[in-house]
Amino acid sequence: MATVHLRIGDLVWGKLGRYPPWPGKVVSPPKDLKKPRGKKCHFVKFFGTEDHAWIKVEQLKPYHPHKEEMIKINKGKRFQQAVDAVEDFLKKKEKQGGKEQNTARGLENTARGLENTARGLENTARGLENTARGLENTARGLENTARGLENTARGLENTARGLEKSTSSTTSLENTTSSTTSLENTEPVRDDPHFHHFLLSQTEKVRGKDTRSTSIQAADSTAINGSITPTDKRIGFLGLGLMGSGIVSNLLKMGHVVTVWNRTVEKCDLFIQEGARLGRTPAEVVSMCDITFSCVSDPKAARDLVLGPSGVLQGIRPGKCYVEMSTVDPETITELSQVISSRGGRFLEAPVAGSQQVSNEGMLVILAAGDRTVYEDCSSCFQAMGKTSFFLGEVGNAARMMLILNMVQGSFMATIAEGLTLAQATGQSQHTFLDILSQGQMASTFVDQKCQNILQGNFKPDYYLKHIQKDLRLAISMGDTANHPTPMAAAANEVYKRAKALDQSDNDMSAVYRAYIH
Repeated sequence: MATVHLRIGDLVWGKLGRYPPWPGKVVSPPKDLKKPRGKKCHFVKFFGTEDHAWIKVEQLKPYHPHKEEMIKINKGKRFQQAVDAVEDFLKKKEKQGGKEQNTARGLENTARGLENTARGLENTARGLENTARGLENTARGLENTARGLENTARGLENTARGLEKSTSSTTSLENTTSSTTSLENTEPVRDDPHFHHFLLSQTEKVRGKDTRSTSIQAADSTAINGSITPTDKRIGFLGLGLMGSGIVSNLLKMGHVVTVWNRTVEKCDLFIQEGARLGRTPAEVVSMCDITFSCVSDPKAARDLVLGPSGVLQGIRPGKCYVEMSTVDPETITELSQVISSRGGRFLEAPVAGSQQVSNEGMLVILAAGDRTVYEDCSSCFQAMGKTSFFLGEVGNAARMMLILNMVQGSFMATIAEGLTLAQATGQSQHTFLDILSQGQMASTFVDQKCQNILQGNFKPDYYLKHIQKDLRLAISMGDTANHPTPMAAAANEVYKRAKALDQSDNDMSAVYRAYIH
């Protein structure tokens, strides 16, 4: 897209990654949301959704010149609803503009009235000046009274000059009124009711290099013209936690037919409103769908979902596909693969690297292993939920790689928390410590976000502390099985266990900081 010059209040088509361009409005960001570093961008609120994001200027187009073009190339109920929302906004703005125009006309009429008054005063001044001159002539003819009349004339002349100055002041007032009218016409556009919602529960804060946008985000390099052609296969999804909710949202937005189930059924309501179907049990979802994904908290939850009452296994028939996205140990994955295959089902493991925010943005990294044909059948789904995917071969490899990645991330987070507390204990500024980190080789969105969480005392979960501790525990166990030492992970695991003992399990992983200060 060509670079355009925009200002607050302009309507635009905004494009993130390979998602279709979406109608929005350039607005002022909240004071606590930082602009991405090194990027020329605008903060955009999207119509028809509760999403917002920093958008690069080259990814923005003016709304009206490109409206017909965008409507032709983009279809779908949600897109049409967004366009309708724009039209409603324009109608309201037009009505409001009419009121402002009437006010401006009233001010203009007042200014004209003042101008006429000024002219009248000016004419009066000229008349008085003429009178003064006449009296002056009379004074010359009447020598005895001439001096008195002359003084009177001078007094009248001074009066005329004062009136003249008053006229000038009135004219200045007129100009001031005109300027005031101009200022009223250029008043910054305020947010309309469409944009009073900042869903920071989905996007948290906008900091550093991270765009923190919500849902309309990129998928995969195979997407054509910024859109994804969804598979015609029926998709099931089990588990609507921090990660699963974002995944399902992106599947629906890209046009997939999705049936959902969650242990707490109320969590399904939002997705039902967005077009998803409801399954009463895991077995029912699997029986209704061609490919069923699951994303739950730990190995026990994953086993119970498959092997428990009304579980996945009861719905598996020959040809049915089951994709396990939970982060679990290789032994659990191998067991689930075997029982699914024993019923003629096809199995793929596909744990994801990321967080709630990354899931909402559709920018997860997918690690897959198992049945290659299932991986290929899931292509459009993986494009919708992630920025890239890796196929790692036989079952168990993805679980191993995922645990290694999370082991490194968990250990790193504990080290950052340790560094912040050591800085404080030695009289160093924690804010300066973060500034130095952000300028060095360790600079990253992860470091910036987690340090900001700690400095602000905001531990709203983006990735549960209890889950990163679970991953560390499983990675340590995997190291024991391979007879490979993991002393750093073991030390970090103890710190997270301490944090859990301090009731930090359901907070973000950055709450490990509290293990050092209590």
